[in-house]
Amino acid sequence: MTTKPERAAFIDRRLAELYPATPIPLDHKDPFTLLIAVLLSAQSTDKGVNKVTPRLFALADTPEKMMRLPVEQIREIIKPCGLSPAKAKNIAALSRLLVERHGGQVPRTFEELEALPGVGHKTASVVMAQAFGVPAFPVDTHIHRLAQRWKLTNGKNVEQTEADLKKLFPREHWNQLHLRIIFFGREHCTARGCDGTVCEICRTMGSRRKTQTPSGLSRRR
Repeated sequence: MTTKPERAAFIDRRLAELYPATPIPLDHKDPFTLLIAVLLSAQSTDKGVNKVTPRLFALADTPEKMMRLPVEQIREIIKPCGLSPAKAKNIAALSRLLVERHGGQVPRTFEELEALPGVGHKTASVVMAQAFGVPAFPVDTHIHRLAQRWKLTNGKNVEQTEADLKKLFPREHWNQLHLRIIFFGREHCTARGCDGTVCEICRTMGSRRKTQTPSGLSRRR
């Protein structure tokens, strides 16, 4: 497999075999709670987020309720996730904007989502894909690293990686495929656990690149 399309086709097929089901790793019950959970996941783990959101959502699981919580109370609850001062302010501010500008509903466009405090393109992409079923390809550190390792992109930032992956994979596969790559990266092809000879896909790809720098990742995701 010497060409990018050949590598992409194998990866797409093999990951679908390994992960036929693609459950969303962040616990949520609707677009609003998913939005908050994704925002909290910046510089944190899904497991860490899932530990704090039950307490937060027990107090406020709608924008109307969340905007009434004091920022300091939000901050105290989400502190284990890191970056809690900024995240708490953003959660309070975006909740108020959802009520004032969107009738208490999470908007269904990238432009409107990315206009919310603390919401970048990656967060908006996750919400569009997983809450509304709109094809998107959110790129996190796992995807950025593996796309480089598997020679699907030479992008120096997540924007270029996203663009390259969208060209290589069928649009109708994007929403499941981005989760499958994340699952595989966590389970089989970790940053330090695979030198290009350990996991099945790296062996098949003939990938021996030992280091990838997940550049272009910002706190506003």
